[in-house]
Amino acid sequence: MKFFIGLGAASIGAAALIAVCAPTSAQTTPAAAPPAFAACRACHTVDKGGRNGIGPNLHGVVGRAAAASPGFNYSPALKASKLRWDDATLSEYLASPSKKVPGSRMPIATPDPAKRAAIIAYLKAAGAK
Repeated sequence: MKFFIGLGAASIGAAALIAVCAPTSAQTTPAAAPPAFAACRACHTVDKGGRNGIGPNLHGVVGRAAAASPGFNYSPALKASKLRWDDATLSEYLASPSKKVPGSRMPIATPDPAKRAAIIAYLKAAGAK
């Protein structure tokens, strides 16, 4: 314990706290959601194995076929869409869900391309965990 000689109690406590709370290689720090995702959070979760809400869980959505999240009751329009959620398709859908998939139940559009890009980047990061 020579390392702690000459350090005050506060320094020892801080060092211990850092040692206990520092992530290990088995832990991951979740990516911070961009402000643009706040509206999405009202209906969607992104955690692996997370629950469906008013909208489906979005973990792993990028690269997945539309209407493919287990346990969610998708609209007939989205089920019939045959879409695959890549960057371009997600951007088009988020810009105007009812235009991209007439009959879609998603009521919120994100017309700002920068906000859509931030949401898609977040979904990619969240799905990679």
